[in-house]
Amino acid sequence: MTARLPAHLEAGAILRLAESLGGFGTVLAKGEHDAGTILLVTLCRGRDSVLYERMPQLDGSRSFVATKHEDPETPQDFSDYLARRRRQDHDMWLIEVDIADPERFVARLADLV
Repeated sequence: MTARLPAHLEAGAILRLAESLGGFGTVLAKGEHDAGTILLVTLCRGRDSVLYERMPQLDGSRSFVATKHEDPETPQDFSDYLARRRRQDHDMWLIEVDIADPERFVARLADLV
């Protein structure tokens, strides 16, 4: 098992990667400076939100996994879910990136952090 990168550094790396790939990223909610959980919302041209959370894998690593997809018919449900999660965990970081190829972006995060 490797040492974990502090949450604030990981958040900054995620934002810089998004910008380097021509996208835009922002921190919607700051969590605990060093050990906060990071949740990532990806969009493509402001649509099709997907929530990614880091999940433990059998080999001991932790990979981002899609855990919730926005339903275009009821987009408010996605926002409500994020608000509930934030109320439950004040240490959580919530980062949003708008990027041309969200799946590829998340795959690149594995190499970054």
